[in-house]
Amino acid sequence: MEETKLRVGLIGFGTVGTGVAKLILEEADAIAARTGVRLELACVIDKDTTTPRRIRLPEGLLSDNLDRLLNDPSIAVGIELVGGTTAARQIHHQLLWAGKHIVTANKALLAEYGEELYSAAVQANRCIGFEASCCGGIPIILAIRSGLAANRILGLYGIFNGTCNYILSKMTKSGSDFKTVLAEAQSKGYAEADPTLDINGTDTAHKLAILGGLAFERRISMSDIYVEGIERIEIEDIRNAREMGYVIKLLAIGQMNGDGTLSLRVHPSLIHEDTPLAAVSGPFNAVSIHGHAVGRTMFYGRGAGMMATASAVVADLIEIGLGSVQRTFHSIPMVSGRQKTIPIKPIDEIECRFYIRLMAKDEPGVVAKYGRILANHKISIRGAIQHEGRGPENTVPVVITTHPTLERNMFNALDELSRLKVISGRPVCIRIVDIPEDSE
Repeated sequence: MEETKLRVGLIGFGTVGTGVAKLILEEADAIAARTGVRLELACVIDKDTTTPRRIRLPEGLLSDNLDRLLNDPSIAVGIELVGGTTAARQIHHQLLWAGKHIVTANKALLAEYGEELYSAAVQANRCIGFEASCCGGIPIILAIRSGLAANRILGLYGIFNGTCNYILSKMTKSGSDFKTVLAEAQSKGYAEADPTLDINGTDTAHKLAILGGLAFERRISMSDIYVEGIERIEIEDIRNAREMGYVIKLLAIGQMNGDGTLSLRVHPSLIHEDTPLAAVSGPFNAVSIHGHAVGRTMFYGRGAGMMATASAVVADLIEIGLGSVQRTFHSIPMVSGRQKTIPIKPIDEIECRFYIRLMAKDEPGVVAKYGRILANHKISIRGAIQHEGRGPENTVPVVITTHPTLERNMFNALDELSRLKVISGRPVCIRIVDIPEDSE
């Protein structure tokens, strides 16, 4: 087999950059034998050229001068692993102006500035490979673009954030509260020192914007996605969910509705314990995609980490060497301008089942009072649990599950319930998501 040599430059020599350099330097022969593409690391660019890394680079490879990459015509691809959106956005434009293809793991950049960068890539007749931007080592972008290309995607359900999944899994297994488990996740390296973008759902929403755009062939902005994080999940809700046969996960949901609209949301969800996604634990990611022809598929693997993400970066490099990314990138509807105009359904128009936990005073007539409010808002109770025990002001915990109802009905009911004198505080409300299974 005749080899194709691909010289690449790496920008960003942090955790993932170290993994990419390690794979290229140590696996070049095996990759060439397997694929016919010989990867050659031409330079590594980083502000910090003195801190020791977990791999030793050949002499002269590391530099803090980006021009070394931009001005070398023999380097075909720039790998952007800087992170963030400000400097990375400028670097993308510089690489494209210099005639380089790009491979990136930067989900925030693509979610917020994808349209601008895709347009710049088209004008430069170059491509952007972004397999590593979503779900680490899971080849989900390749699956959507190629493996499922014969399908109309009807639904996408995902656990996209390993930090949140680790926290919720650990709370479920250990019975520890959110703050305790978050501190443990930080000590083990599963959570950042500032985990805000993970636990508030923003990181998951970035990935949904990218994957949803591919799956539903529509440009998706962050404003199209309803986002709610896991900060307010309490151990009582974890225990109640388990008692009823559910687990709580932070889900990303993209769903085509019967009226031709698209709903996009990120929020904590009760899913049945028998659902495959319920078994995804720890820092792992999973994506369940429903295609009209293939039915339901499931993709599972490490969603982050040095080598898992590096694997996805190198996969894109190989595909560029083979010429396939160049072809598929320019055929993506968001890139080619052939995207669909599918209306986005607002969150308050979505119909869903709900879990409600409220602290009700233990006195006659209370059940009738909160039951009447729910009924007045067209909310039908499916089940209820009341345990013995006392909370503040002689209250007892009551857990209610509902039949499907409109989100706006539930929002309005919660406002009214929180003003009821026999209810202490605002009730806790978490959506119950019934992930459809194949009918055959």
